[in-house]
Amino acid sequence: MSTYSIKDLEQLSGIKAHTLRIWEQRYNLLSPKRTETNIRFYDDDDLKLILNVALLNDNGFKISKIASMDMGDIREEVMKLTERSLTHDDQIHALTICMIEMDEERFEKVLSTNIIKLGFEQTMLNIIYPFMSKIGVLWQTGAINPAQEHFISNLVRQKLIVAIDGQVSNGTGKKFLLFLPEGELHEISLLFASYLIKSKGHKVIYLGQSTPNEDLLSVYKVHSPEYLLTVITTSPSSEYAQDYINALADRFSQSQILVTGYQVIGQDLVFPANVKQMNYIRDIKELLEEIEQVPQEK
Repeated sequence: MSTYSIKDLEQLSGIKAHTLRIWEQRYNLLSPKRTETNIRFYDDDDLKLILNVALLNDNGFKISKIASMDMGDIREEVMKLTERSLTHDDQIHALTICMIEMDEERFEKVLSTNIIKLGFEQTMLNIIYPFMSKIGVLWQTGAINPAQEHFISNLVRQKLIVAIDGQVSNGTGKKFLLFLPEGELHEISLLFASYLIKSKGHKVIYLGQSTPNEDLLSVYKVHSPEYLLTVITTSPSSEYAQDYINALADRFSQSQILVTGYQVIGQDLVFPANVKQMNYIRDIKELLEEIEQVPQEK
C-alpha cells in the first residue's frame, strides 16, 4: 500500500491542499492516518476517492452532494462522465484513476473510446502524451510508485507498437535514428515520435532503450541518417546532460540532433549548432511539416 501526503493529493487531483483540509473538516470526506510520530498521511483508498471527487466537482457536482454519496454511486457517476465527456482534462483525470486502481479493462475502454472519437494521433497528442508527462513528473517526485508507472507505460507502449506497425514508409523520406541514452528506459515519447515520423513517410531506424554508445556509432556509420532523436528523462542526470549533448554534437557532426525530455526542457543548457531542443512532442510534428515543405520551395 502506498502512502501520500496532502501535497501529493494536491498534485494528483489538482485540488488545493487548503480546500482538501476544508472538505475534510466540514464534510468528513477524508480520514487521514497518522504515523507513530503523529505525521498525517493518506492511503490508496483516500487517493482514489479524491480523484473521483475532483472529477465530479469539476463537472458541476456540489461537494455537499458528493459527500452524501457512497463509493458505488461516486464510481458510477464518474464512469458516466468519462464515457460522454470529450474534454481532454476529464479524460486525463479518468486515466489517472485507472492508473491508481491498476484497472486495465477500464483504461483500455477509455483509451479505445478516445481513439474512435478523436483518432490515434489526436488522442496521443492531446490526452496520452500530456497524461504520460504528468505521471512522469509525479513518478520523479515520488507521488506515484514505480509499479503504477510501469503498469500504464506498458499498456500505452502496446498501443503504440501496434500503431507503428501499421505505418509503411515509401522509402523516399529522410532517415531518422531514434535511441535512448544508456540507462534510459522511458520509451513512450520515443515510440510516439517513431509513429509520427513513419506516418509522414520517413524511415526510422529504431534502437530504443538504453543504447550503448558503441552500438549507436556503428548503426550511424551504416545508415548515415540526416536526423538523430533522443529523449533524456532520467539518464544522464541533469549534471551530466550538457556533457552528453556536447559529445553527441561532436560525434555526429554531419547530422541534425533532436533532444527532449525531463533533463533537457527548462534546464540551463547550451545547444551546439547541430543540436535542436524539442520542448514538446508537437515540436517534432512541426519539424516534420517543415521538412515536407522544403522540396516545394526549391
